Formats: sequence, C-alpha cells, structure tokens
Amino acid sequence: MNKFNPQIEVAPDGLHTPTVRQWSLEKYKLVGSYCDIFTSGMKNKWDQLVYIDLFAGAGYAKIKETGKTYKNSALLAMSIPSPFTKYILCEQDNERFEALETRVKRDFSHLNCELIKGDSNQNYTKVVKAIPSFKKGNTLLPFCFVDPYSLNLNFATIKSLSSGLMDFLILQALHMDANRNFESYIKDENTRISEYLGVNTWRELFEKDGAKYRKDFVKFLADQYQEQMEKLGFQKAKHMHQIRSNEKNLPLYYLSFYSKNPRGVDFFKKVQQRVTGQQGLDF
Repeated sequence: MNKFNPQIEVAPDGLHTPTVRQWSLEKYKLVGSYCDIFTSGMKNKWDQLVYIDLFAGAGYAKIKETGKTYKNSALLAMSIPSPFTKYILCEQDNERFEALETRVKRDFSHLNCELIKGDSNQNYTKVVKAIPSFKKGNTLLPFCFVDPYSLNLNFATIKSLSSGLMDFLILQALHMDANRNFESYIKDENTRISEYLGVNTWRELFEKDGAKYRKDFVKFLADQYQEQMEKLGFQKAKHMHQIRSNEKNLPLYYLSFYSKNPRGVDFFKKVQQRVTGQQGLDF
C-alpha cells in the first residue's frame, strides 16, 4: 500500500485562500503524516478517534514562492485513508471560516464535522462540549492540532482540553514571535507570556541565576511550557520538530508534541523519521 501523501496540491476554487510561506509545506507533511499513522494505528483499539483543530484556517493555502495551492491541516486530516470519527474545526476570522465551511460541506459532507466560529481561547468550553462523551462501550481518543500565528494561545485553553486522554501537536512561535518581541513581552504590564505559560511569576523565574536576556528567552519558554505540560500528566521528555526558513535557514518555530502515553510518542518519532529522515529534537 502506498503511503499517504500529506502535501496535497489543489486547483484554486475562487474562495478565500490565505498566502503562506514555503516552509508551511513541511508543517503540513508532519501533521498529515501524524494523522495518518494515528488513525491507522488506533482505529481498531478505540471506538472513536477525534480530530480537533483550534486554528483551522480556510482549508486551502497558497504558497507565496510558487503560487501553488495546497490543502491545509484541517482538510489534510479529512483526506487521510482512515478518517477520524469526528472533526471539530475552530476558526475566528470570518473570511477563513466561511471558506472552510464551504469547502467542508462541498468535499467532506460524508464525514462527521462540527465547525465552531470564534476565538478558541474564549470558546474552549464549546470545544469540550463538542467532544463525544467517554464512557464504557464508547472509548475515545482525541488528537488536537494547535496552529496559532503567534503566542496567542492561553495555557488555560490547553489545560481545559487535557483533563482526559488527549494528544497535542502545538506550534510554538518561540523564534518568530517570542524572540522578536522580547522587549515588549518583558515589560511588567504585558500579560502575553503569563497567559501563554499559565505562570504569573515567570519574570522572577526567568531572571533566576542571571537568565534575563533575549538569548535565553526561547529555551526558557520551551522549558517552562514543558514543565506545565508535565504537571498535566504528559510525558517528561521534549519532543519538538523545528521549522526553519527556506531562505536563510533561520529557526522560526517548533511543532511540539505532547502525549500522556508512550505509544503516542513512538508514533510521533516515526513521523519525524518519515518527514526528515531523523528524529528531530528529543531531550
């Protein structure tokens, strides 16, 4: 059997299509490959597999460098050979939501999909409510992809979704947002990092032992986020896939994987090998 191709080029359909950079294709490859291995490996072990996308976008994306159009994460997850039993797609932007809704109804009406319009940091209770109930005779395993454009992701949102079993793949914009906006975020009146980490005392922790400069910021945030996830019961080692720019090979962001079960971590390692031929960052 041929492997699922997670980079699916499509013809423009006249609906709203955001423009992204070339390196987004590596992200799509990782997400699509994980969805494929997740459902194919778990479909006979769980009654329901649920895909959640907190920043689902428009469904299609146009690559700036080539002009080609591809399915984004949400529609890739709906295109895998063994689909999830339910999809929960969230999007705040009106144009993107309308385009996503049209594409889902047009191309995936055979799948069980619930769309939620609005800010996922405000609508997380709606997302929790949309997840089928876990009970005897109806076992459930969700996978949540979180793809914000910045650090606009409250830890309270992740915490609210992780009360039961849940695997997460989270885009952490530690270079393209945190590092670039260090001078703004470090100011006492700025609450962005407090909300992102769920830690109000992060400045004191950051300055401990002299770590108070921009060069220390990315590692500090990655370490603190990992500690917060460990408190929720997730695996202790970091499992991070770095995305770099195609032009200058500069680090942009990490796709960080979190699971409470070692089996999920094994799946992610297999996907990293499939995508890049190497394990990525795991420490």
